This record gives sequence, C-alpha cells and structure tokens, in this order.
Amino acid sequence: MRRTATARVTAARARPAWARPAWTRPAWTRPAWTRPAWTGAGRAKAAAALLGAAAIAAAGLAGCSGDGPDEPVGVAKVASTLGPGEGMLNLLTLPGSIESGRTDPRVDWVTPFQERTGCKVGLKVAATPEEMAGLMRDDDRRYDGVAAPPEVAGRLIAENRVAPVNTDLVDGYKKLEPKLRGLLERDGKHYGIPYVWGSNLLMYDSRTVPPPASWAAVFDPGQARRYSGRIVMRDSPLAIAEAALYLKGAERKLKIRDPYALTPKQLAAAGRVLAKQRPHVGQYWEIPADAVSAFAGGRAVLGQAWPYQVDVLNRAGRPVRGVIPAEGVTGWMDAWMIGARVQHPNCMYQWLQWTASPDVQQQVAEWTGVAPANPQACSGDRLRSGFCAAYHVGDRDYLDDILFAHAPSKACGGKSDKNDCTDYAEWRRTWIEATRPQAAEPQGGP
Repeated sequence: MRRTATARVTAARARPAWARPAWTRPAWTRPAWTRPAWTGAGRAKAAAALLGAAAIAAAGLAGCSGDGPDEPVGVAKVASTLGPGEGMLNLLTLPGSIESGRTDPRVDWVTPFQERTGCKVGLKVAATPEEMAGLMRDDDRRYDGVAAPPEVAGRLIAENRVAPVNTDLVDGYKKLEPKLRGLLERDGKHYGIPYVWGSNLLMYDSRTVPPPASWAAVFDPGQARRYSGRIVMRDSPLAIAEAALYLKGAERKLKIRDPYALTPKQLAAAGRVLAKQRPHVGQYWEIPADAVSAFAGGRAVLGQAWPYQVDVLNRAGRPVRGVIPAEGVTGWMDAWMIGARVQHPNCMYQWLQWTASPDVQQQVAEWTGVAPANPQACSGDRLRSGFCAAYHVGDRDYLDDILFAHAPSKACGGKSDKNDCTDYAEWRRTWIEATRPQAAEPQGGP
C-alpha cells in the first residue's frame, strides 16, 4: 500500500543519518547532487540521444554592453559595463545546485539575493545533463545563466550557446582557485565562473582490502575478481576516463595522453576494459548516497568515490580510505555560464558575484557536499576545519594533481585541428554498450 507523505518522511528520518534522503539529513551528510555521477554529482541516467545542434539567431549582450540589435549566437560579446538590474533572472540547473529554502527552510541563498538586488529568480531544473544541453539549444527558450557540469560546458562553448564573461565585472573572481579559473578559458576569453569542484578517488574498506596502489585494483580482471560483486563504480560516461588512465600505464602502445581525448581505437580499448570489469561490479552508483549505503552495509569494499563518501563514512566510524592511485585521478568542476541569448545580463552578473562570495560558497559546500571554488569559504568559522581538510579546499598541490574533466570532442578537446578523437555521444554509446549490454541491443524482432 502506498504510504502518505508524512509516513514516508517519518520513516526516512528514522534511518541512520548516512542512509536518509538528502532532504532529511543534516547539511554535512547530504550527497553531492551537483556532481555527480555524470561528471563529478549524482544524476539520473541519460535516456535520450543527444539533440541535434541547430543554428539559431540570438541577441548579443545589448542590455549590458550597449551594443545594437540582435546578433547571431556566435558573435555574442563580452559585457563592458553594468547597469541596474532588470528585475528578473532565469536560471537553468541540475537537481540540488540551488537551494531557496523549499527543501530545507534553514538553507536559502536565493531569497537574500532577491531582496538585495531586486532580481527575482526563475529556476528550471533539468533532470540530466542531456536535458540541460537540449534546453540550451531550444529556440523557444532563453536562459540568462546555466550551472553547467563539464560534459555540458564544453559543448555549449563549442556551439556558441554561451557568452564570454567579463571577469572584471565579477567581484571576488581573483579569489577563486586559479586552476579552476583556467578550465573554461578559450582563446583568452573566460566562459564560466567556477562554482564547485571535486575529485574521483579510489575508496576501499581497510578491514578487507589492502591499500590499492593502482586503478588495476578495479580494472584488471584478475585483481577485480578478488572482490567480485563488492565493487562500486560511478555511473557516468565520463567514468571512461578512469579506464583510460589505467590503460595509459597498462597498454602504453595505445599512447593515451589525455584521458578525455581518446581516438576511436583508444575509446574501444577502454570499452573492452569496462565490459570485462562489468561482471565484478555490484553497483554503478548514480546518487552518491548509494555508494555510502553500499560501503556502510558491507555490500561494497572497493570502488570509485568522491571525498564526500569518504568524509561521511569516516564521520560515521566506518574504516574506509580514499587514495590517489599511481596513474592519478580525474576531477570535475561545475561553473556558472551566461547564456548567449541572455535577457537579463545585469542581474546575471550580480548572480555571478553573489555565488562566488565566501558566505554563499560556504552554504553551497555544506548543502551539496562538495568543495567550494572560493577557498575563503574556509576562512574564519564559515566551515568546520574538518570539512575543508577532507575536501582539500585550498590545497594547491592536490588540485595540480587532478586531471579535470572536459567534454570529449572530435577535435581532441580543442587541441587539434583534425577530427581524430571521439565526442561525448560516442562516449555515451560506449558506456551503455560496456555496462548495460542488454540496453544497447535492439528491442523486438525483425
């Protein structure tokens, strides 16, 4: 029988903290919905193919820079000055990127922004990165800003769906982590303001598993077999990059340099590694809390994780550790980007300043369970010291060791004039074929 909403909430709150839904748990235990499994926060699986990119006409930043009539998307200009807010702001995000007190009345960084600026926030939440990309391409929709994960951000830049940002108009921009600031720079222009970030570690239960030194612990069939059925992996096409890191050392003849820029041959090799690994994987986690539950319940002892899961389980007294394998680790960053057809540019720039500020970054970090892009969020008593250490906030050496994700593209991540590499659609197809072979097979008879 279907339980009432009250009964469901009561039952959820009766569970241990680490097992509760995000909206019933203390802020520090909530999953990193913004990253997730699709690049770096737990997202739902993308079920639809990529929407075709359509050439559309759009306005330049006339309201912000004083330019003339509408211009094509590809020539949207950088704002030069700011004027008064337009009273409205339309934003596009993935689940959990913004909290206005609706989920938890104690957490709200939207209402104070509206009261201070007079910009009323209208929010559209996309269920998946693919839906987000499709909405940004839709002729009938116009968004001032989008909180984009890496697999979306790179495509929006390539398709001219976002406008360059004048970082001089964003107070506090230079306080953000330098490495993060450079991730969305193209030809000297900046296309995003860093919001949150994280890394993809190899986590293990120290009671059962010796400290793993390599990604071979989960990708080499002989080693993975030792813990067959008790391995968890991220459910994301971008997780192919970890297999590529493993192959970079295990099969040097493939000559893999960038795990996010793979030739067809290299992508096929990574797909084979994932297919051989699949029988030993107990769960591909979409929601970060699912990995927490698997380790806490003894159903998992080894697998991919973020600092979030390591932190939550350690605070619950579970003997898990997160390590950086010899081949290195990947990471991700979500960033706020300005839509190329922005209608309320002045309000959008005020939003960029607001979300980059230390106090808002502190709220975002605690709510989402990820690292803030502004290390000043850890100054004073904004965040507990244990949080900042667990998430490596302000640790420049740690950041320098992370290979941050970017959208796979035919042009090898924009580093080649040739179309020698594979794009995100090919990565997504390879991921489904390797981890869900039945889903990749045609349905029905001839």
